[in-house]
Amino acid sequence: MQHATEKRDSGLALVGDLPWGSHFCQFYTTQKDLLDVLVPYFRAGLEHNELCIWVTSDFLTTEDAMAVMRKSVEGFDERLAKGQMEIFPYTDWYLKGGSFDLKRTLAMWMEKHNEALARGFAGMRVSGNPYWIDNKKDWDDFACYEAEINNVIGGTKLLVLCTYSLVKCGVVEILDVVRNHEFALAMNQGEWQIVKAPGNSHARG
Repeated sequence: MQHATEKRDSGLALVGDLPWGSHFCQFYTTQKDLLDVLVPYFRAGLEHNELCIWVTSDFLTTEDAMAVMRKSVEGFDERLAKGQMEIFPYTDWYLKGGSFDLKRTLAMWMEKHNEALARGFAGMRVSGNPYWIDNKKDWDDFACYEAEINNVIGGTKLLVLCTYSLVKCGVVEILDVVRNHEFALAMNQGEWQIVKAPGNSHARG
């Protein structure tokens, strides 16, 4: 498929261009860390005719996200009005129906992806945040969901960026996250850097 090799501007200088079907993550501590990455990531998507979906958390709410994008992206309200960006609270996405359901969540993403292409967008970039997780069962289910994304994302016009709070992740969780993504962005002594799991089978050249 031709679009599998097509590169998209990630909006992030450190990352550069990414092929469709990329699935990566960010570890953050503060709201500033989160916004350092998400704002340019989504701005690039809006500028390149992609449908942008941001699923927020209690750490940085839908209202916060809306205000930041409005301040950071010229003409944001017009893009919002034409439906180029949608911002959902996690309760309306991951916990729709009252609990986390891996299959339902994946189906929702794929439905949005197909809708984006049908509406004439170049593709879709998304970001989600599992800050709401507070027990091992939900964590294990979410880790399975992250692994499953790697099985369904090939051949799609999707970029997926998952954001994880370091306050919520111990060593075991960090290893799970790194294993399920092509690479992670992490802050080291005030600088963003790229972290890859040794021999990560999801990494693309």
